[in-house]
Amino acid sequence: MSKNALCIGINDYPGTQNDLSGCVNDAHDWSSALTSRGFSTRMLLDADASKSGMVAAIGDIIGNASRNDSVVITYSGHGTWIPDESGEEPDGRDEGLCPWDIEQGEVLLDDELHVLLGKRAPGVRVVIIADSCHSGSVTRGDNSDLDPGMPRARFLPPQVWMSSDRLPSRMPTKILGGIARSGGDLLIAGCLDTQYSWDTRFNGRPNGAFTYYALKALANLPPGSSYASWYRRITPTWLPTSQLPQNPQIFGSTTARGWKVFE
Repeated sequence: MSKNALCIGINDYPGTQNDLSGCVNDAHDWSSALTSRGFSTRMLLDADASKSGMVAAIGDIIGNASRNDSVVITYSGHGTWIPDESGEEPDGRDEGLCPWDIEQGEVLLDDELHVLLGKRAPGVRVVIIADSCHSGSVTRGDNSDLDPGMPRARFLPPQVWMSSDRLPSRMPTKILGGIARSGGDLLIAGCLDTQYSWDTRFNGRPNGAFTYYALKALANLPPGSSYASWYRRITPTWLPTSQLPQNPQIFGSTTARGWKVFE
């Protein structure tokens, strides 16, 4: 059995005036946590995380996995959407991840991700951890770690990168679906599909709020704990808060939620 991880972090979004600050740190932090748990880890950062680079790297890690192997893919960067032209989305949108070259129209859609992950061999475990977003609000949790003046949403409106002739005349008002149906066994996401994930700073160091608190919870998790137990340590203990109005989510079967974390 092999354990392999791909950690993607994108701060630099050329041409959009919407750069982020904590995503590369997120990727390094996830890589460190996974490496310490026996994973062979590859990172894609900024320009290396173009759409073609992401598609190739995801294809490689999925294509090289065999029965009983574990694959973890983490993504920190902007999320976005495009108008749904197939009529299959109840909210009128196809959601997607924003590669480094999003300004050139290179979006990685949920449908495309589903196809990539669907190419795995039988018996391969796939866990996806997504620290990107949509929008919303709630108040609970603890803001004490958060630096003043933070945070910033990890959402890139389609108006920023999409030509005006492709935008719908009437903008949908609610986002549903997200990447929850991406094709992995388990998805742990930084927020509801109706919320933003926040890019912020802790003790002077930029991070995604979800990544920071997920790893903080992981550091104190008893050995052999399940993904469900880890999730319950993140929320509502740490998120959401008044300044970080995001509700982390976990999607997957009861069996997958009961797997031991990063094993």
